[in-house]
Amino acid sequence: MSPFSDTDPKQFIADFYASFHNDLLDSDEDPGLIVDRYHTPDIVQIADGHRMDRDKLIAHTRPVRKNRPSGRWDVHEALVDGDRIAVRSTLYVQNRNRALAIETHMFAQFTDDGRMRQAHILTRTLPADAGPGQPTPEVSEGQVRSA
Repeated sequence: MSPFSDTDPKQFIADFYASFHNDLLDSDEDPGLIVDRYHTPDIVQIADGHRMDRDKLIAHTRPVRKNRPSGRWDVHEALVDGDRIAVRSTLYVQNRNRALAIETHMFAQFTDDGRMRQAHILTRTLPADAGPGQPTPEVSEGQVRSA
């Protein structure tokens, strides 16, 4: 059974990242346990050509916990084929004294229990003045939503 069977794909991916982000920020639980709840032990994410396995993903969570960014993820499109999902989204992040808007394109594979097995992600930082058609981010801690 596909992890997307009972949920709209846009909602699935928005909930996946919101829950992962909130679990990291709202608890003192070991980051490895949180990563394992959302990812398989053999997870491989390649983001903009940089490979992250489980250990690198856990290391990546440490600055997130330290900086405690708030954010919003607008999922524009999500298409599913079996256990795979393609997503086009924009991530709005408020981190200390700066706001970022990051356009993302992701192709990922998930297990039947909803854990990510692999992902290929391309990102592009949008201009600070996102311009027409790009809303100015209104960010609140832990907020992630589908558009």
